[in-house]
Amino acid sequence: MKNLIIVIPTFNEEKNILKLTNQIHKFVPNCKILIIDDTKNSSINKIFKKNGKIRFIVRKNKKGRGSAVLFGLKKAMQNSNNQIFVEMDADFSHKPSELKRNIDFFLKNNCDLLIASRYLPSSRINNWSIKRRIFSKLANLLARFFLRIKISDYTNGFRIYSKRAVKIIIKDCGKIGDGFIVLSEILLKIHQSNLKIMEINSIFTNRVRGESSVNFILILQSFFGLIKLFLIKNIKK
Repeated sequence: MKNLIIVIPTFNEEKNILKLTNQIHKFVPNCKILIIDDTKNSSINKIFKKNGKIRFIVRKNKKGRGSAVLFGLKKAMQNSNNQIFVEMDADFSHKPSELKRNIDFFLKNNCDLLIASRYLPSSRINNWSIKRRIFSKLANLLARFFLRIKISDYTNGFRIYSKRAVKIIIKDCGKIGDGFIVLSEILLKIHQSNLKIMEINSIFTNRVRGESSVNFILILQSFFGLIKLFLIKNIKK
């Protein structure tokens, strides 16, 4: 799929990234990959040999997952050949083996946003602690309460976007935070634009290498971000 680009935000993912990109190209051989790396002393440029399908940009400072995705989507839009845009994490919590199935579903149903949901009946979460399950459930309950969009998973960053959705994201998103709240902000903006949003089942597996970037401060920031989105949503009614 030469018109497909996958944006991967990374922070201290040197142990995962080469294996991940090899896996991605195993399942979607012709896709392009854009890595946005926020590691302070990044050695990611030493990992890859010259490869026309993989581009990496090192930003030097940790600016947040959402900021990295928005930055990556802006860069991806500079190539007019890109028509399908994927975001996914670098820690193998999002399975590369699901990519082709998800892309086929996205195209068949003419979606503008397809979310790989952890909370559909046929979905599954592996190796999560009770604390992480509670945090995730609470975050989704709060997002559903504030935003009132009929989906099951507001906070998973395994997504596919159409080009017209990305144009809206670049224009309107990134104004209330730069972390995980961007996922909910993107969802709200696409919903308000009356574009087509769907979900597909997914198997989410907690990372086995490296450390999670989720912490209490990020959760608190996301909570206040949801309040801001709620106010924005109601002001525009």
